[in-house]
Amino acid sequence: MVAGSCHCGAVSWTFEGVPKSATSCSCTVCRKYAVLWAYGAEGENIRVSGPTKAYIRLEKNIGFHFCEACGCIAYWRDVEPDKNGRREIAVNLRLAEPEDVAAIPIRRFDGLKDWKDMPDRGEHVRDLWS
Repeated sequence: MVAGSCHCGAVSWTFEGVPKSATSCSCTVCRKYAVLWAYGAEGENIRVSGPTKAYIRLEKNIGFHFCEACGCIAYWRDVEPDKNGRREIAVNLRLAEPEDVAAIPIRRFDGLKDWKDMPDRGEHVRDLWS
């Protein structure tokens, strides 16, 4: 299990198991937040807790959730569940302890121009923090 929390500790998340990758997206939102996402389904492999405020994108399909106290971005999740009642969610791995996520490979995604995976650079989370 991997866990993370905001700076003040009011908002936290847990990811059951170890994420297969950490996504670094270049879209206008993710680039400005400088996040690393690990994806899952709320209540299945990801659980979140604590008071947040959400920024709902113009498309109104996902909300970015921030701690009400310290402002850290903790996760994004679908605004509405899908037809099966599942809600996709991604937690910000930058809120985890560095040693817990160091070996996770980074997957780069071009969300700014082409909306596709970018070539693998062989990077891991530890490469961003060294």
